[in-house]
Amino acid sequence: FGSSFQYGYNVSVINSPAPYMQEFYNQTYLDRHGVPMDSGFQTFLWSLTVSMFPLGGFFGSLIVWPMVNNCGRKGTLLINNILSITGAILMSTSELAKSFEVIILARVLMGIYAGLASNVVPMFLGEMAPKNLRGAIGVVPQLFITIGILVAQLLGLSFILGNDSGWPVLLGLTGIPSLIQLVILPCFPESPRYLLIQKGKEEEARKALRRLRGWDDVNDEIEEMRREDQSEKEEGQFSVLSLCTFKGLRWQLISIIVMMMGQQLSGINAVFYYADRIFQSAGVQENNVQFVTVSIGAINVVMTLVAVFIVESLGRRILLLAGFGLCCVSCAVLTLALNLQTTVPSMSYLSITCVIVYIIGHAIGASPIPSVMITEMFLQSSRPAAFMVGGSVHWLCNFTVGLVFLYMEAGLGPYSFLIFCAICLATMVYVFFIVPETKNKTFMEINKIMAKRN
Repeated sequence: FGSSFQYGYNVSVINSPAPYMQEFYNQTYLDRHGVPMDSGFQTFLWSLTVSMFPLGGFFGSLIVWPMVNNCGRKGTLLINNILSITGAILMSTSELAKSFEVIILARVLMGIYAGLASNVVPMFLGEMAPKNLRGAIGVVPQLFITIGILVAQLLGLSFILGNDSGWPVLLGLTGIPSLIQLVILPCFPESPRYLLIQKGKEEEARKALRRLRGWDDVNDEIEEMRREDQSEKEEGQFSVLSLCTFKGLRWQLISIIVMMMGQQLSGINAVFYYADRIFQSAGVQENNVQFVTVSIGAINVVMTLVAVFIVESLGRRILLLAGFGLCCVSCAVLTLALNLQTTVPSMSYLSITCVIVYIIGHAIGASPIPSVMITEMFLQSSRPAAFMVGGSVHWLCNFTVGLVFLYMEAGLGPYSFLIFCAICLATMVYVFFIVPETKNKTFMEINKIMAKRN
């Protein structure tokens, strides 16, 4: 709630109040210079406001490796709250300060916060979880991201906070989960694997495991960690450079890059962007579109919750294949439906169906599983560097889609979705031939499976 929820909240929070925030930008400029803001400059400032979040996420991913190795997983999350609380204060006081610059600065800070949180939370949970629940617990951060998006959509409704007077409060609310985390997280144990393997504190690791498991006999897990520690002593700690050049982890590294690129370049942001117009063309009135957007957010939450319950029975590989497969098919059919809906009215309902199927596909596989796989495919010594690489790819691709999609849409129109269809298909083929099933296996067992491929 203190970390992943915030990521989702800040992804979605500026969509609803955008017209009022742009009016504030214009009024502030007018008060300062005596002339209205040029429309081109206003577009540039708003693009900057939107794109600073994923760019900040990229910078946050770059400091994951040194932070988690020096401050620990829990320590990093606690320090990270300073960024969130600072960003919340800046955004909520921006109207009083009559400064749109502080909103842009706060978006960078929130991006750095989300970049760290989106990598550290799955790592922390993956290292604490027992192997039979690691997949389910690994999907929970994605569940809270979708809940954050939904809460931002609900609070952003025009009659709640998505209005002229409510938007500073809407932006500032992001500080509350951080304050709660700052108070409660110190009561939780640090990652036992971090304590034993990286810090050599076996007694503290045992104590942490006993608290997490609820029983005293944790010898089997301690022994498994010792074996992992022993096998890694010859290799030492991996930096990003040594990870990229080490042949023994080549296919793991390629796999997480492909999955993270597939996750972001598969068009999830474009589908959300197009959704409003698709529903309007199906006859939904403009003032009711916001409620439809909220209902899509609710579907996203429900299907991610379903993924939590089925990931341990079906496995990671099946969900990845099914998720990217559904996204691929729905993008192809959506292209056809969008092109025909002017001549065949019923096609607009097929478009709505495609959007819903796409959201379901992304929610059960493409969104939650890649970060679970990073945790499982790497051992303790290389995991922080792997999350740094995976996180950087995630945020760079997110930033690229945000930057390029408007031009793609202007040039290609509905045919943009064929590009996303091809990316989903390519990712699915790669997963089918290369990515192994990791369900219910120890980190050492998964490492041996990948060692044969390397």
